[in-house]
Amino acid sequence: MIRRYMTRFMTGRYGGDQLNVLLIALYVILYVVFLFTRMLIFELLALILVIASLYRSLSRNLDRRRAENARFLQAVRPALRRWNTFRARAHDKEHRYFKCPNCGQQMRVPRGKGRITVHCRSCGAVFEEKS
Repeated sequence: MIRRYMTRFMTGRYGGDQLNVLLIALYVILYVVFLFTRMLIFELLALILVIASLYRSLSRNLDRRRAENARFLQAVRPALRRWNTFRARAHDKEHRYFKCPNCGQQMRVPRGKGRITVHCRSCGAVFEEKS
């Protein structure tokens, strides 16, 4: 019964997205900082973040909220790509990664082969590395 009312209430409203998740996470962090420091500025900032998140979630201006989220995702995409690459390479125990000294191209070679000659596919440079 409550679910039906909530569904009816949220019909036509924006709901949640990645930017709202970030706003809520920052709210929690700032509120925890406030609990430890008792500085009112942290509570005020946390309150502003939760109000902004609620405003975005309950908004009926869907196009504007989608555009805000798209700008946010475009801004954080490079950092997320670097983080995902770092995590993937940290978990890859079978390969070693090198950067070409000539063009900067990333290359992957098998681990444990000793000193090997690496050929860059992009610029054709040849160099030796320890795998």
